[in-house]
Amino acid sequence: MGRQPGSASVHIADGIIATEICMGANAAALGALYLSGRRVQPEEIPRMGFVGASLFAVSLLHFPMAGTSMHLALLGLGGILLGTRVLPVLFVALLFQALLFQHGGFISVGLNTLNMGAGAVAAGWIWRRSAPRETGRAFLAGFLAIIIPAFLMGVEFYLTGYGRGMLYLLSLYAVVASVEGLLTVTAVRFLQHVQPEILQPEPT
Repeated sequence: MGRQPGSASVHIADGIIATEICMGANAAALGALYLSGRRVQPEEIPRMGFVGASLFAVSLLHFPMAGTSMHLALLGLGGILLGTRVLPVLFVALLFQALLFQHGGFISVGLNTLNMGAGAVAAGWIWRRSAPRETGRAFLAGFLAIIIPAFLMGVEFYLTGYGRGMLYLLSLYAVVASVEGLLTVTAVRFLQHVQPEILQPEPT
């Protein structure tokens, strides 16, 4: 799937999903990027750059798990810090991953952006709720930010006839999502002590 054999992630490589579906997803992604990225203020750019660099870097750190390899994504933290602004940042990170490391695909970059962006935006929405308590919200944000794109990818693979073993992979994603949830809690607690204002996404 656009990476070394025996690895798995929530990226979809070119050639798996029909090209016409990917083209439609690219068009939808462009619309989402326009809506989420319009009227960006200069003071937002450093935060977006920090999140983009973090998303790009962490995806390069793979670790073995049950005969395959997985990587973290920090989608939950990205959604918490940026809200819907995470979509253009995620798109750029995915594009550079495909360009430099063949991780994911070019034709499928819009589909990957929508899948992963859905999880990240959901994480930001959860964080801004008043319940549960902050620790619970942070964990849920990190967890669902992985489970949602994994589920969407599984559905897309199933509809394409490429779904063998996806239930097994989804169980692995649940483990990764739990780790992401704990990391999100840790990051949020750290930021609450050193720079609490950064946990309030800029209005979009």
